Amino acid sequence: MSRGSGKGLSLKDKLDGNELDLSLCDLNEVPVRELAALPKATILDLSCNNLISLPSDFCSLMHLVKLDLSKNRLQQLPLDFGRLVNLQHLDLLNNRLVTLPVSFAQLKNLKWLDLKDNPLDPVLAKVAGDCLDEKQCKQAAVKVLQHMKAIQSEQDRQRQRKLQAEREMEKKREAEQRAKEAQERELRKREKAEEKERRRREYDAQKAAKQEMEKKTKKETVHTRKPASSSRPPQPPRHKPSWSRSVLRVLLFVLFCILCTLAACKLTELQHQPLCVSVNTLYEDVVAALQNHKTLQNMLQHNSQH
Repeated sequence: MSRGSGKGLSLKDKLDGNELDLSLCDLNEVPVRELAALPKATILDLSCNNLISLPSDFCSLMHLVKLDLSKNRLQQLPLDFGRLVNLQHLDLLNNRLVTLPVSFAQLKNLKWLDLKDNPLDPVLAKVAGDCLDEKQCKQAAVKVLQHMKAIQSEQDRQRQRKLQAEREMEKKREAEQRAKEAQERELRKREKAEEKERRRREYDAQKAAKQEMEKKTKKETVHTRKPASSSRPPQPPRHKPSWSRSVLRVLLFVLFCILCTLAACKLTELQHQPLCVSVNTLYEDVVAALQNHKTLQNMLQHNSQH
């Protein structure tokens, strides 16, 4: 492998106690995997290389206590650089840094810091100072940490305000949604009541029209029946049958039955039956008795002549 990648180096050969010197190795990137395999290397020197940036997994080297990144071309540090919580000494001299990540405030054990010869933000440059001696570099570490903590606190407050505003906005939207739903429910309720009232009026109107039609039909029926009854000719009074007529009819019916019986017994083969013999005998007796009466005899003679 090429030397420039840093992966062809034998790191164990460069390890001296707890110090690992990788300076002046023309590194373009940091061999993080190999460094992670050497947790004893708490002091790491990466100065005077060609590093433009640090990989995000560089922050997993939490065993580092002293780190020298001076005289590279670093434009920024990883956002989670603050994970290197055991770091006490950090040299960033002569790079291209403008700002530091907010997580820098988490480096609570940092005691020494050099940020000279970087195009720092004016505020950060003023806070960091010159770091011309040990005392100034220690003060730079303290002041920069305080500055970054203030920035972190302000960002936290802004984030909290943003979250609060978002929550309030969400509550407002929920309240508006509830109000809208309540308004829609009230509207549906009112429409339903109006629909019920409309149907009730329609039902009442249909019922009234039906009753009016029934009354009209009934009147027309009455008017139609009256002329028919007046157009009929007067019927003659019927005389009730008198009692004498009823008796006469009964007598005539009895006489008819007797004559029919006599005719049957005289003219048919039934004359030899016991009943007919009795009837014929009774007839002859009655005729004989009637002939003895002079008046009846004359009438009989008269009738016989006719």
